[in-house]
Amino acid sequence: MKPETLAIHAGNLYKISTKDVTPPINLSTTFLRDEDGGYSGGHMYSRVSNPNRSALEKALSALEKGVEACAFSSGNTAGMAVFQALKPGSHIIAPDDMYWGFKKQLQTIFKDTLEIDFFDLTNLDNIAKFIKKNTVLIWVETPSNPLLKITDISGVSRIAKENNLILACDSTFASPCLQNPIDFGADIVMHSSTKYIGGHSDVLGGVLITAEKSEFWEKIRNIQQVGGAVPSPFDCFLLVRSIKTLAYRMRGHCSNGMALALHLEKHPAIDAVYYPGLASHPQYEIAKVQMTGFGGMLSVLVKGGSDEARKVVNKVKLFAQATSLGGVESLIEHRASVEGPDTKTPQNLIRISVGLEHIDDLIADLDQALAE
Repeated sequence: MKPETLAIHAGNLYKISTKDVTPPINLSTTFLRDEDGGYSGGHMYSRVSNPNRSALEKALSALEKGVEACAFSSGNTAGMAVFQALKPGSHIIAPDDMYWGFKKQLQTIFKDTLEIDFFDLTNLDNIAKFIKKNTVLIWVETPSNPLLKITDISGVSRIAKENNLILACDSTFASPCLQNPIDFGADIVMHSSTKYIGGHSDVLGGVLITAEKSEFWEKIRNIQQVGGAVPSPFDCFLLVRSIKTLAYRMRGHCSNGMALALHLEKHPAIDAVYYPGLASHPQYEIAKVQMTGFGGMLSVLVKGGSDEARKVVNKVKLFAQATSLGGVESLIEHRASVEGPDTKTPQNLIRISVGLEHIDDLIADLDQALAE
């Protein structure tokens, strides 16, 4: 089935006694045993599994072309489960512009148990230099946040397989509708389902999808079920509902994102536009191969410095100045302010999540904000 069909039906394909077309919210925390002590309904206790979570995991596994998925209470807990599953002393290779939440995890929570090297993973020639005897995992993020770098997943996968390493890919900016990292050799795909998968800025969540059931995956599943950082049945219900329109929403985000990027690329107040759909993007050719669309995320460098960039985010009227991304409403933020004093993000960078409003209105709002 095509993604549009899977998105609507994959989460519905389990038996419901009341014959609902849409899976109902199942709030029960525990489930009846059979006479012999077993669980014929497939569920025992809601921390371990729940019908709504099973529906969500089935839908996301199908969309990402994986064999199984684990849903979590946030994107951060999803990523953290991967790091928790590694043995102490393991070495991780990660991108220099890794999402700041994960980078902070590695530098604080895991600083005494894991060894990490951060560098530019768009340069494949450099990766071999950082592989050590204790290297276990390569973590890529493509497109990256907030610089929109594109990493060659197939290229990194070849290096990972040659060295018997696990390849995990944060594909949040792309969503399952624009990029399927497993097709290009990733072992694990991660999403903050708060973003495009949820799509309405009203639910927190994260997910991991695996290419195969392995010993490492069983460790992750154990962390989910025993650690208990799982989404509520209502959160899962909302995400399954949102997934049904994901493919169509992504078309709108892609259309608006490209139009706004092309407009801002010519704007006299903008020094640079970071958007993988532009021919000027340094990894444009790679993006064309591994993405079916370029999404609604872009970053721009405003001429001047931090003060000029802050003026823009404070002058917009339609864009909401807020953190997060992937919702139907357009968001804007001065990213360095969010990431703190140790950020490597340029001080004149503005990150934009292009929503589903009419593109003419979005362009007009930014034009007036960028005007002298």
